[in-house]
Amino acid sequence: MGRTLAEDMTASRAPELDVGAAYAAHGEHVWRSLHRLGVAAADLADLTQEVFVVVHRRRADYDPSRSMRGWLWGICVGLARNHRKRAFHHAEQLVDAPDRAVSGDAEGELDTRRRAALGRRVLAELDPERRAVFVMFEVEGMSGRAIAEALEVPIGTVHSRLHAARAELAAALGQEEA
Repeated sequence: MGRTLAEDMTASRAPELDVGAAYAAHGEHVWRSLHRLGVAAADLADLTQEVFVVVHRRRADYDPSRSMRGWLWGICVGLARNHRKRAFHHAEQLVDAPDRAVSGDAEGELDTRRRAALGRRVLAELDPERRAVFVMFEVEGMSGRAIAEALEVPIGTVHSRLHAARAELAAALGQEEA
């Protein structure tokens, strides 16, 4: 069906999204988001570019009253999910955070690194939908409502995925620690 005259007039008045400006403002966030969603370091540049190709294709669909970060998160989640499906026996290898200054407590440093590696491994094993919600809420600090909007799912779905992710992570960390 075609748009109404009022919709055509509104669409013609809305400024077009500047994809270059969106990349400049949010490119690093997209990179980190894809990394947190389990995209291997070797694939981050390609998938980041793919996010902004999607942004370019869907720029007319962007609603400026919505959060740009939320919209980009939704695109990242979809692309990360599709990337996983396309990859054959793709083993996730998340990049370690940059080394911090050594404190002189070698045993403590080793334990910290071991726990960080365990956390990354357990997070990598989460269902992609649950992982996305967990990272968006716990790491990015997004509200449940913003996540629901970004992923285009009901708020109840966000809550159930977050609850399931937390339970799954707690159980896996408990087993690993034992």
